[in-house]
Amino acid sequence: MNTNPMLNRNVAAERAASFSRRNFLRGLGACMALPVFESMRLVAAPIAALSAAAQKAAPTRMAFLYVPNGTIPSAWWPEGEGGKDFVISRTLQPLEKVRHELQIISGLEDLSANPGADGGGDHARAGGTFLTGVRIKKTAGSDIYAGTSIDQIVASQIGHLTRFPSLELTCDGVHKSGNCDSGYSCAYGYNLAWRSPTQPLSPDPNPRLVFERLFGVGSPNERAQNLKLRQQEQQSILDFVQEDANAIQRKLNGRDRQKLDQYLTGVREIEQRIERAERIPVANPAVDAPAGIPLSFEEHIALMFDMLMLAFQTDSTRVATMLLAGEGSNRTFTEIGLSEGHHNLTHHRNQTEMIDKVKEIDLWYVKQLAKFLEKMEQTKDIDGQSLLHNSMIVYGSGNADGNRHTHNNLPIIMAGSGGGAFKGRRYIKTKPVPLTNLFLSMADRMGAQGVEKHGDSTGRLEAIG
Repeated sequence: MNTNPMLNRNVAAERAASFSRRNFLRGLGACMALPVFESMRLVAAPIAALSAAAQKAAPTRMAFLYVPNGTIPSAWWPEGEGGKDFVISRTLQPLEKVRHELQIISGLEDLSANPGADGGGDHARAGGTFLTGVRIKKTAGSDIYAGTSIDQIVASQIGHLTRFPSLELTCDGVHKSGNCDSGYSCAYGYNLAWRSPTQPLSPDPNPRLVFERLFGVGSPNERAQNLKLRQQEQQSILDFVQEDANAIQRKLNGRDRQKLDQYLTGVREIEQRIERAERIPVANPAVDAPAGIPLSFEEHIALMFDMLMLAFQTDSTRVATMLLAGEGSNRTFTEIGLSEGHHNLTHHRNQTEMIDKVKEIDLWYVKQLAKFLEKMEQTKDIDGQSLLHNSMIVYGSGNADGNRHTHNNLPIIMAGSGGGAFKGRRYIKTKPVPLTNLFLSMADRMGAQGVEKHGDSTGRLEAIG
């Protein structure tokens, strides 16, 4: 427990400011968090503990996005000696529009994922150590042991400021047990967030359930009943909050009314996409597959990215993880004409044809990332900056070269400036240092106190400052 009275007063003041600025649309079975509006901030009661500048300050958000199986290094890394004057690589070309908010960082390592005496299982180790920096226990049983992940360390300190301390998402299946990689439990490869060394936080794969969590009220059973009522009456969640929306709209200035209209239109568009996914017949009726997960992998990723952005935009959480696919994923990519599995292709044995196919998969994933980051860039925050500017979005993998299962010089990008703490448009070449050094610097920017070491860290990553 922190006994610093000044720090405790600051935390209390920040929490009061956070909830005073937050507006909701309420209705029967619905509670929609709203973005912060300048009009509402001005009419809100002043908070003596904070200056006017502090009341207008935007929160900093942090997200970790994981892509499996590493990349083709020759197509990933930019050309140049580092700094701003670099030629962006083919794989990262889709990120050109947000280059000014981009830091491409080489030299980061996850040596806890190396084989050592444990032999095979690099995929499980890569996933299980990515956010913890702690070597995992080799077991396929219930006695799993990893470390507390950096997102949860930060969430334990600032999570009380938002509706949800953190948000865990996945575009893959949820696996809590069983042998998934050479004697390692599936829990390691399918969970990024770990509340404690023995307690992974299962991510949610279903856009509908995430939507209901963000905009519904009550327990999971109550949210399910409220959804059933809306479906029976063929109504949108917006229909249940319309009266409240009209009341709030009368308090807003013209610019904020437009912002509210755009926000509600966006929510309805996401709701309609989920409804379309729910109407698609299940491919195998014998399998108990939840409705709401699109058949299209691209649409699944897009919906989950949209949920993440809504959560940040409405300050419902400031900490998130998203697993694009479990480490070792052998998903096929028929949408780009590839019928072979991703994992199988990464073991290309230096065959040009297979390498070229992996390059296309790497590029495809980055294209999905680019769409998300561009939306973040186009969304304005309370301070007039973009949502992306006020965030730190790490995208990467615990594997570097999937062919050789290496864990040094990991493919890592950080998008966003952390509210101005970091400089974008840079290719940073560091000496070999632990990936966890980057995480310590991010934790500082999030306001986490007393985090002097994390996993195998050796200090802060000063190069990103």
